[in-house]
Amino acid sequence: MDSDIDSITLGDIEIIRVEEVRGPFGAPGDLFPGIEDTWRAGEEWLAPHFQDPGSGAVLAAVQAWVLRSAGQVIVVDPGVGNGRERPATPHFSGLDTDFLDRLARAGVRPEDVDLVINTHLHGDHVGWNTVEENGSWVPTFPNATYLVPRVDHDFYGPGGAARTPHGNHALLFADSVAPVVKAGQAVLWDGDSHRVDASLVLEPAPGHTPGSSVLRLASGADRAVFVGDLLHSPVQFLAPTCSSAMCVDRTQSAASRVRVLQRAADEGELVIPAHFPGPGAAEIRRDGDRFVVNRWRA
Repeated sequence: MDSDIDSITLGDIEIIRVEEVRGPFGAPGDLFPGIEDTWRAGEEWLAPHFQDPGSGAVLAAVQAWVLRSAGQVIVVDPGVGNGRERPATPHFSGLDTDFLDRLARAGVRPEDVDLVINTHLHGDHVGWNTVEENGSWVPTFPNATYLVPRVDHDFYGPGGAARTPHGNHALLFADSVAPVVKAGQAVLWDGDSHRVDASLVLEPAPGHTPGSSVLRLASGADRAVFVGDLLHSPVQFLAPTCSSAMCVDRTQSAASRVRVLQRAADEGELVIPAHFPGPGAAEIRRDGDRFVVNRWRA
């Protein structure tokens, strides 16, 4: 596959990673308040995949996963999208990438997609829900059901509380969420879990956003968990209670992160975060009150 597309098979499920953009996303102390000492201690292994050796900035990627599971084509967290207005995050404004061409090179046309999963409603996880057509935003995947956490829908939608550090949410809701709801293609899920198929289940992991979720995979002997934005950098394995500045509730986010990573370590789940460039998945184990990477998986 191309350098911006790679894949792995777990059990009966093929997972294809399709990258949209990659680059520096800010200084460690700005993105992860209070993590500076831990970051400096890990610099030798953070570079070159996770830290820019020159500037010291955090390196991250925006990427989506395509899962082929139980006869379905599933897209998880479809990126930023083209032509978006995002004043609070200028590096996401006005993008013009070939993401849909990359999907096609991975063997997926928009009409092939059966299900889209938004782990939460931030702009870099919902953008390709829609495309612009004749001046209006319409669903990118015309035959897909879109799974959206109801808690986030209500929080970021019109009349929602939306007390967040970003000013993009009204815009992204209007261009990337409301159109799929209006088209009748959205399913707003809530409760303790949402079963996708025999191998995949969504579970709440609140804090980064009120409705943040993780997607668990169990197929054959293989286990994995797509953790969304519970992690933005592998340095959070070493400081799991340190939440990002983008989290709505940093204390709740830390509790969700620790809980999910403990289970991953204890049950041998491959951890697949949303934004890790380079080797995008990790096998971890407990080390006191932190976690260490046993092995990176491409």
